[in-house]
Amino acid sequence: MIALRRTKLEKERVLSVASLVTASVLLGLIVAGPSGLIAWSEYAQLKEKREAELAALIERRDRLRQRVILLNPDNADPDLVGELIRRNLNVVHPDEMILSLDEEQR
Repeated sequence: MIALRRTKLEKERVLSVASLVTASVLLGLIVAGPSGLIAWSEYAQLKEKREAELAALIERRDRLRQRVILLNPDNADPDLVGELIRRNLNVVHPDEMILSLDEEQR
């Protein structure tokens, strides 16, 4: 009877230690796991960075879309066509002077 009680107490201790270890592991994963509290701040920073990249890409897409509209063969903008011909084909009249501006200054 005493041996039976002792084994029962030992089983309870093993179960309580196992429960404590399991709870500790779960708590550790909640704090430092791949989707834990620490990772949230990293994800927030990464999200802000990606949103900034997305905004820059959207702005570039819109500029390119406007340029495509201006270069539509049915109704091309003469100023833009002349600029592209001069820049890409190096075609200039003898009495013209070309001033080159950076893209950022336009």
